[in-house]
Amino acid sequence: MINRISSYVFLQIAVGLIMVTVAVTCIVWLSQSLRFIEMIVNRGLSVTSFVALTGLMMPNFLNIILPIAVFIVTVFFYHKLIMDREMVIMRAAGMSSLALAKPAITMALFIVAIGYVLSIFLVPASYNKFREMQWDIRYNFSNILLREGAFNEVAKGITVYVRDRSPDGQLLGILAHDGRVKGEEYTLMAESGAMVKTEDGARVIMLNGSRQSFDKNTNQLSMLHFDRYLFDMDRASNADAARFREPRELTMSELFDVDAKSIRGGGKFTAEIHRRIIIPWAAMGFSFIALASLMSGNFTRRGGSKRVLLAVAMAGIYQSAILTSISFAGKQSSFTPFIYIVTFAPMIIGMIVLSADIIKSKNNRHIAANSAQG
Repeated sequence: MINRISSYVFLQIAVGLIMVTVAVTCIVWLSQSLRFIEMIVNRGLSVTSFVALTGLMMPNFLNIILPIAVFIVTVFFYHKLIMDREMVIMRAAGMSSLALAKPAITMALFIVAIGYVLSIFLVPASYNKFREMQWDIRYNFSNILLREGAFNEVAKGITVYVRDRSPDGQLLGILAHDGRVKGEEYTLMAESGAMVKTEDGARVIMLNGSRQSFDKNTNQLSMLHFDRYLFDMDRASNADAARFREPRELTMSELFDVDAKSIRGGGKFTAEIHRRIIIPWAAMGFSFIALASLMSGNFTRRGGSKRVLLAVAMAGIYQSAILTSISFAGKQSSFTPFIYIVTFAPMIIGMIVLSADIIKSKNNRHIAANSAQG
């Protein structure tokens, strides 16, 4: 009987978890995808590349969404059991609070395992690929579409206007402004030109034009006429600079190989190691917060809403505490133990709360046995 009830509860939690995860993931994906609309409009990013770019963010989203989804489903389902008085029936069947919580704890453990796969393997690989693809789209000018009749912001401080494009790919009526270096801004105008790809990157060859610059100190306009001019957009945008790899991109072996003491901000690499170890356990922490809040004390229909609000408030504090401890550990290694204390505290406290009725029942039986002997 008890096993059938546990299976029923576990199945309901599993179905709810899938539905919530899919719904929240879609919402997050849509909200984050808006960041890349500029790449579609201004840089000619194809729909296929857009889907691939946003898809690479999914493992990182799931690593955050799954623990929260566990909390939402646990709160919803156990609150429903209380309000429908199914919890009272299960208790009457001889199930303790810990036994009632077992399906949710089992599901949380399953999510912890998935979290480790995401955190250790999938997230670093996908995020590294995402950053490389994003860097290539932004700084590899062979991927840029210079739209006719529009001002194309191809890089920070660089704007290019093309009046028209001939069938053979020649650019007609070119205007380019380079304002990346403050105080050395200049504007190029040319009758025609073409974008070419060289070993050093993409270049724009301009024909029959002028280069204009204004000296603010002397208030003089300088103009240079040219027959042929090579506009180096790659060099102007620092595309040749090596891309800095964030801690989230590195594999665990690479993180352990980093000498955190020898580089500036090296504490972030050490904190990333602890973050990957701890974050999957947040699902268990959220689960115990929900269970302890809803199943502690006597079951009443009137106090259900207050318990839900208490669980939500505690979950918010829990999430903030984890993120804050990780942030402080990145700046000062002495805060590292607090990451583990904050993460596992709800599990220990929750286990004590859920085991209270078992301990109370044993004490009552012990007292009754002593009274009988007396």
